[in-house]
Amino acid sequence: MTAEDTIKTTVTSNDVVLFMKGTKSMPQCGFSSRVAGVLNYMGVDYADVNVLSDDAIRQGIKEYSDWPTIPQLYVKGEFVGGCDIITEMTLSGELDALFDKAGVSYDKDAAEKIRQHNA
Repeated sequence: MTAEDTIKTTVTSNDVVLFMKGTKSMPQCGFSSRVAGVLNYMGVDYADVNVLSDDAIRQGIKEYSDWPTIPQLYVKGEFVGGCDIITEMTLSGELDALFDKAGVSYDKDAAEKIRQHNA
């Protein structure tokens, strides 16, 4: 199986996937930590893929999405964005709307607390 096949299978077989440096319980860069922190705090069930453990996946995900940076968030097989985009979407409520539309379970109160603390 090629890296592209592995990525495609991972993205399509999980409702929410975060390609990141490190893991959701131990992020290894600030940007990955920020996105994982948001998802963890909101109680989102997601698959995490540590790109540091496989160079082919690390390069392959950039080609797959045509996006040059890590982390990368996918919801229902669609690329959503990296750290800055996820941060903006969280603060604007767009991430909530995306999760609602996609049928992804999350803690709405936690999402609101994030916005209150960043207002």
